[in-house]
Amino acid sequence: MSNNTNSEFIVIKAVEDGVNVIGLTRGSDTRFHHSEKLDKGEVMIAQFTEHTSAIKVRGHAIIQTSHGETESDSKK
Repeated sequence: MSNNTNSEFIVIKAVEDGVNVIGLTRGSDTRFHHSEKLDKGEVMIAQFTEHTSAIKVRGHAIIQTSHGETESDSKK
């Protein structure tokens, strides 16, 4: 496993209970490879890696990256 210090980190803070954070794989077949559920106030720091090409957030959360901040809508 290589140590890539240029991989970008993102911060996801749940604004409601039950926010899903899903990692998607790289390659010819994009698949789910990891999933976490966050409750209100919980924070997850995630990283794009050689295995993770995308991160999906389902539910109301604040998402911070080096490119700025955005907020996802509630899943209700």
